[in-house]
Amino acid sequence: MTTRDIITQKLNAAFHPESLDVLDESHLHEGHAGHKPGDETHFRVYIVSKAFEGKSRIDRHRMVNALLAPELAGGVHALAIHAHAPDENARRPAPAEACKH
Repeated sequence: MTTRDIITQKLNAAFHPESLDVLDESHLHEGHAGHKPGDETHFRVYIVSKAFEGKSRIDRHRMVNALLAPELAGGVHALAIHAHAPDENARRPAPAEACKH
């Protein structure tokens, strides 16, 4: 099972999201700290769940980070989190560009 699959499975089980997208952006970070060729090191998560209702952005990030602590302590170097409640206007930002050095 890939790291992306593990992250997706854990988020689905814990938050029962209305929508979830886990993107592996590792290829965008070649030459960047924490990047390992062929490894899954950089991820971006878009999640909409009722579990986030009434929670601050920081609390939402803490919830996701706590759930994924084993992955963050392991090979995952970076995790960008976009967590929203269903009633929020969750506009998705433009796709990330490659890091420029």
